[in-house]
Amino acid sequence: MNSGGVMREPADLVVRSRRAVTPEGERALAVAVRGGAIAALRPYDDPPPARETADLGDIALLPGLVDTHVHVNEPGRTHWEGFDSATRAAAAGGVTTIVDMPLNSLPPTVNVAALEIKRKAARGRVHVDTGFWGGAIPGNVADLRPLHEAGVFGVKCFLSPSGVDEFPALDRAGLREALTELASFGGLLIVHAEDPDSLTDPTGPTYQEFLGSRTQDAERRAVEQVIELAAGTGARAHIVHVSAAACIEPLRQAQRDGVRISAETCPHYLTLAAEEVTGPAYKCCPPVREAPNRDALWQALADGVLMGIVSDHSPSTPDLKVPDFAAAWGGISSLQLGLPVVWTAALARGYGLSDVVRWMAQGPAALAGLPYKGGLRVGADADLVAFDPAAEFTVDVASLHHRNPVSPYDGKTLTGAVRTTWLRGVPVDYVTPNGRFLTPKPAGE
Repeated sequence: MNSGGVMREPADLVVRSRRAVTPEGERALAVAVRGGAIAALRPYDDPPPARETADLGDIALLPGLVDTHVHVNEPGRTHWEGFDSATRAAAAGGVTTIVDMPLNSLPPTVNVAALEIKRKAARGRVHVDTGFWGGAIPGNVADLRPLHEAGVFGVKCFLSPSGVDEFPALDRAGLREALTELASFGGLLIVHAEDPDSLTDPTGPTYQEFLGSRTQDAERRAVEQVIELAAGTGARAHIVHVSAAACIEPLRQAQRDGVRISAETCPHYLTLAAEEVTGPAYKCCPPVREAPNRDALWQALADGVLMGIVSDHSPSTPDLKVPDFAAAWGGISSLQLGLPVVWTAALARGYGLSDVVRWMAQGPAALAGLPYKGGLRVGADADLVAFDPAAEFTVDVASLHHRNPVSPYDGKTLTGAVRTTWLRGVPVDYVTPNGRFLTPKPAGE
């Protein structure tokens, strides 16, 4: 193949679609694959010779999605979720790359020894490509550089209690210390941003009482603290799972001022609303807020203040989702459903598949420094998804690959169905784990 995409030898695979979603928009294309990478993009009606061809017709062809916010929980809490079940769910939802969070597993990934334990648990069990975040907790600042050198994509911290005792929060001094250390070698800090001094105990068991205990102001105050310290240290910071519209303007202004800060949101904040909560499957932290707040998050995505949508897949066993919202585990399972959930809502709001790919593939890939993921372009990994944008289905949570049948989307009718997922040009069969471990790609490579 030359730079113009001319094939000199037959491709391993050609996938044709009249709705191939590229960084330039939807095009009718034949995507040629050789050696696990995209070797050429040709007109739909002029495919190159290939050993195997798949013609999708009007079924859309997307790049594999990149989900940089997944709590796999293995080892230690594998009964909540594990690498086998999580990565099968990811593939079934069109996600071909995940980055695993450092907490809820035992031990948490807060040093290189724990990272090696995590990798050992995952080895031979991942059906999609998998990377790892490290963790920043009180007392481990000396571990941050070794974690970076060992291949984590960055480190995560909490500013309020994480929900598990083995992953305590950083105070202001600890946050500054972590940012200063990370700035010294170009590391990334991702932050669960809720101000602990602004949180209160719920006054009762209902959702409204839980929502009142974790206000938008608590989220905004924490975001403003991260902005201030990132600006002062020059470090790169990222706010995870923004739920509050009150955070948008501080983030917008900081980005205009050149602060190295980005932020994400999640399918549940874009599609669920406090007014519709029916049970503890909806509980997460920060919480799902009212419908007008949801509208502001969509606008922040359209404006680019929020760079992407990731799942924050944080499952648990059903017994932890007790009816008392003050006591129930806070986490939403959605890894397999994120694409149709977001597409259903995006379609109703007038957005297209190109927008969804920008938010769920390109943005997260850029955050993690994965230039070979998240796009249909020559040289990228041939992670491909056949997605029927018109198909409708009703969610049966018991039929999902998630280990436990708990989800607020159970029984909801969604638009858009994944038909086939290819990882580096090979269809995922949900039996043979062909995923690889990923590490950040240095700039310029």
